[in-house]
Amino acid sequence: MAALSEGDLSLVRRAPLFSEIDGAALEELLDSAFIRSYPDGGLVFGRGDAADRFFIVMEGRVNLFALTEKGDQSIIEVIESGQSFAEGAIFAGAQYPLNAEAAVVSRLLEIPAQPFLRRLAAHQGLAAQLLASLARWERHLTAEIADLKSRSPVQRLGAYLLARAAPGEGGGAAFDLPLSKSELASRLGITPESLSRALKRLAGAGVATHGRTVVIDDVAALRQFCRSD
Repeated sequence: MAALSEGDLSLVRRAPLFSEIDGAALEELLDSAFIRSYPDGGLVFGRGDAADRFFIVMEGRVNLFALTEKGDQSIIEVIESGQSFAEGAIFAGAQYPLNAEAAVVSRLLEIPAQPFLRRLAAHQGLAAQLLASLARWERHLTAEIADLKSRSPVQRLGAYLLARAAPGEGGGAAFDLPLSKSELASRLGITPESLSRALKRLAGAGVATHGRTVVIDDVAALRQFCRSD
């Protein structure tokens, strides 16, 4: 465990959950928070565990997942640096509805529920600001989910790749996927077979994969291809 550095606080201030909270009030809310490191594959919490804290990813990545009847993981959400998770469970005073594990070596800010909720209750203005942040983030997620459901597997995959592509010289891009292909299929809400078919379709638009490495010949052309699919 470790205390928060100025760099950590700066990242927390940018998290959607705390975007409406000023610096002094935020530091008061986080008075009991601490940093914990997790190894690759380390379990953060299991489904049914008491929701006694919530989290912000400082470094690394966390997968929220459910287990199928066969015991396989079905990834529900991938939480990346600067994002919070499990806050809904602590406000409900309930149990965690999903499992969470570090997808890579990760540093998480852990915020114990009881002292956080006590401080929040003592400052009604802070509660209103936090609810405003949560409401805005929920609207964003709802719109994102609706948009995702309206897209074909090719468009879902293309949008995911485009969001991670920084065009280089000549308009192309190359980067490594943070997820395995099976994890990516689960993240996009499609089957592994649909992902394979989508990759074959995108090959015609200049997208090649080598393991986890993705090479895009022309980012603008891929964007146009996904719009017309």
